[in-house]
Amino acid sequence: MYGFFKKALSVDVSNRTHRVESLDETLLRTCMGGKGLGTRLLLDHNPVGVDPLSPANHLILALGPATDSPLHGSCRHGIYSKSPLTGLYAESYSGGSAAIAMSRAGFDAFLISGMAESPIWLEISDQGVFFHPANDLWGLDTFETEAVLRKKVAAKSPGILVIGPAGENCVRFAVIKNDGWRVAGRTGMGAVLGSKKIKAVVFHGSASRPFADPQRIKAYARQMLKDLKNHPAAEAYRNHGTPMMVDVLNNAGGFPSRYWSQGSVQQRENINAQSIKDRCRPRPTACRTCFLACGKSIEVQQGRHQGLKLEGPEYETIYAFGGLCMIEEIEEIVFLNDLCDRMGLDTMTAGNLAALAIEARRRGKIDLEIDYNQPDQIAALLKKIVIRQDVGGLLAEGIRPASEELGLEDLAVHVKGLEPSGYDPRALKGMGLAYAVADRGACHLRTTFYKPELAGMIAPDQIEDKAALFIDFEDRCTLFDTLILCRFYRDLYPWEELGKMLALTTGEQLEKPDLQALAARVTDSARRFNLQEGLRITDDWLPKRLLNEALPDGRRITEADLRQLIDDYYRLRGWRENGHLPATDA
Repeated sequence: MYGFFKKALSVDVSNRTHRVESLDETLLRTCMGGKGLGTRLLLDHNPVGVDPLSPANHLILALGPATDSPLHGSCRHGIYSKSPLTGLYAESYSGGSAAIAMSRAGFDAFLISGMAESPIWLEISDQGVFFHPANDLWGLDTFETEAVLRKKVAAKSPGILVIGPAGENCVRFAVIKNDGWRVAGRTGMGAVLGSKKIKAVVFHGSASRPFADPQRIKAYARQMLKDLKNHPAAEAYRNHGTPMMVDVLNNAGGFPSRYWSQGSVQQRENINAQSIKDRCRPRPTACRTCFLACGKSIEVQQGRHQGLKLEGPEYETIYAFGGLCMIEEIEEIVFLNDLCDRMGLDTMTAGNLAALAIEARRRGKIDLEIDYNQPDQIAALLKKIVIRQDVGGLLAEGIRPASEELGLEDLAVHVKGLEPSGYDPRALKGMGLAYAVADRGACHLRTTFYKPELAGMIAPDQIEDKAALFIDFEDRCTLFDTLILCRFYRDLYPWEELGKMLALTTGEQLEKPDLQALAARVTDSARRFNLQEGLRITDDWLPKRLLNEALPDGRRITEADLRQLIDDYYRLRGWRENGHLPATDA
């Protein structure tokens, strides 16, 4: 079997030791790489019920059989652990160029456990593992940290993963960053790294991943570029990036705003893709091996933030601050985005918590100067969260404990402790199912089911037979994450092409039913992890507000709607009525 080094590196920072583990072909055929491999390693190595911020919790970085290949969209890495935010399964992905350097260190996965006595940064290569003191880096922001390490590391084109002050202080929604603005953003992976007192992990090497047919991979990639570079989806991402969704969701009435009380905003023309084009001079940027160039390097052209540079803001950041917090100018969203990037905060959770804090202040639950469309007040709160000061210390623990402490459980919007993305399930009912059953909490990327609902493939309010199409999307997205491929190639890589890529990289010949079975095994593995960590059937549900309150235009998702969607999903997955797997009573 090709496409793998067939080995993983395990690093214990408590003892400053490391060892190599063999990965046999039977295991790799069962789960492939990326999410499949990362989840299997979590099940094999993590103690059941472990505290996510304890030394025994593993942080696992995994690559796929397409990594460091010419295949377009393949320069991504996955991070897996037990989430300090949800207490359940955690996964997060990032692009850029780091995955290439990680692969050239010569391993398919890296398992990091333990806790250092004082801050360190790790250097991992095909020549060994080195533990360096990081006292001089502790306290630096993410950009400063990466800049210092690029000067320290002699290797050419290293992959550098860093945390900011939020990760150092174990804020439970801290991120891990690489390549300046690329972010593994959700579920608090930066807090796991910070709990181990690891400021950064640097990868480099010269190992070459063995592929089944390197020459045909190159030819295939060239042909795909020729055929797809002018595809409407590719042009949309290249010209507008993800902020194009601001107009799409406002037109659909599904743009969550004023902390989930509205489905659109009047100021959308000031925060959409066109506003970025008019006021921030965007230039397309791409990850390695990508022709979509969905990223936008910008520079604010006017106002108090003139000269501020950023890659972004992405749609989800605009929704979180421009929608939920009602920020009315794109430059102010850029300002808050930059602040989160420097401190190492997930912008989606940050915006949700800021909006919850605004409502808490309006209800007299907290004494804090904060309100809608007040970017400086929101920025001040984010800084308090990072240093765990006053109410910031409570919010740093995440939305579930914060809302319980404030007596706002019925107001707070989250699933399993993770807040939803910018697609209101009252307007797009399939996204209600997506949020309810996704293994890491209210996740849009596990299925990207907003795509078929917005594109007319299935009616947004349809309930009957929706779960079948939903599972087809979920399985294909899961397969993307085992290779690992960028989700935005979803419109360009149907099942047939994924099968070709696996054959070219691994040598395995898999038809669509085989690929679906592989994806289902990975989904079941993540479910098994959650069940052993205490997941209940009631956790697969939407927050009360989204079920009890309609949007201003009257659209809603009812408990009966959601119950049927979930029951159909369980049945088609082959799970029991209580959401458990057929082979276990866990």
